[in-house]
Amino acid sequence: MDSLEQSLHRDVFATNAGNLIFSDAAHKILTTPRTEVVSNGIRTIASEAERINEEYDAFVVPLANAFRPSFERSLTRMTQLITKLRIPVVVLGVGAQADLKYNAARLKPLEPAVRAFVTAVLDRSASIGVRGEFTEQYLKDMGFRDVEVIGCPSMFMHGETFTVDKRVESLTSESRVSVNGSHSAVRSQGMDSIIRQAHQRYPNLRFIGQNLLEGELLHWRETSHVSGTQTSMPTHPSHPMYREGKVRLYIDPATWISELREFDFSFGSRIHGNIAALLAGVPSTVLCSDSRTLELCRYFGIPHREITEVPKDIDPAELYEAADFGELVNGHKERFLRFTGFMEKNGLENTFTHGDGGAAFEAQLAGLTLPPAARPWTDSDPEALSGRLGWLRSRMEELSAENAQLRNQLAKKSVPVNIKVQAGEGKTAWPSAYRRARRVVGRPVKRLLRPE
Repeated sequence: MDSLEQSLHRDVFATNAGNLIFSDAAHKILTTPRTEVVSNGIRTIASEAERINEEYDAFVVPLANAFRPSFERSLTRMTQLITKLRIPVVVLGVGAQADLKYNAARLKPLEPAVRAFVTAVLDRSASIGVRGEFTEQYLKDMGFRDVEVIGCPSMFMHGETFTVDKRVESLTSESRVSVNGSHSAVRSQGMDSIIRQAHQRYPNLRFIGQNLLEGELLHWRETSHVSGTQTSMPTHPSHPMYREGKVRLYIDPATWISELREFDFSFGSRIHGNIAALLAGVPSTVLCSDSRTLELCRYFGIPHREITEVPKDIDPAELYEAADFGELVNGHKERFLRFTGFMEKNGLENTFTHGDGGAAFEAQLAGLTLPPAARPWTDSDPEALSGRLGWLRSRMEELSAENAQLRNQLAKKSVPVNIKVQAGEGKTAWPSAYRRARRVVGRPVKRLLRPE
């Protein structure tokens, strides 16, 4: 498996670790004795259509909130690929993103791209699976009829049963509480105040981030993304929770879910951050900030509140006490059968009906050495520095080798090579990644090497 540094460098979770929860679940569910599941990663390349047609029997697409303006280009690229496929194409849950009032007006400019995508999918499948009531109505208003609400594959990772238990009667100051929140929820919807109050009340509070930029801030103490300057996020180095080492970001769902089993409660605005906790059997409450989180919570019976209605000083103990998991647990089997029925209608087998219930998938997963969680870089520990600097050195060697190869190719073509020189210094400029790394580790290295 990749190291933590390499995982962040490659962006293995497509900017949001929550993507891994439902993609892993889909992989497990689809694995049967007669089915080999091969992931194409996060790439969508239309020129690969012919190879896909020749090598595979179906193209399965587990999606999140794909019907949103910022995803339009990616959605169009996916449509370009799908229109070239001659094999069945099955969408395992897609969502539209609007506000809590289900106002689809902001999605109007996106309609041509959505229409082209859904048309391409329905030309190659019996129906399209959507995440909830809002997305269903959104597509039906556009004239599509073969739309089925199936939720998200992540909730079916354990099959037809779902168990969540309140292991303690009520939360106390000693309880272990996990909190999560997006940048927008923290910046403009009051999550910063909610997290700050919880941090004062619960010494064992932990914030779990999900974005790539949060991982970069935890592991490298900086990121090139402008959102990385948001000091109200616990993943920012200036935040008290960062300084106290109470922040994590998981590279793999198995580690994520496993470590959450130690907690008493989870809450926040991240839907898959709380689904990860539910999969660990931990009571959770979602503070819904938009339609995509709200429709999933309503469909699955996940305890939730609209974040705009939540007091900014709310105690997680109040959320814990009010959380009722009866609808989630009691209605799960019916939702599972609806999900597997959708798969069967579209020609897909599932491991719980046609396989070993996921045993082979879990055994393969257990044999892997998974990267550790990214955590705050708060000291100058020699081992931590050694790992980071070792990876940076190997990257420099790889880049040097690639540069040498390019120089040789250019030389053979008699193309002059220009080397950028820093003004006034007369020295070849180091790659920006190296300069950034030097800024990050320079001071800790000096502290380590300074004689006592």
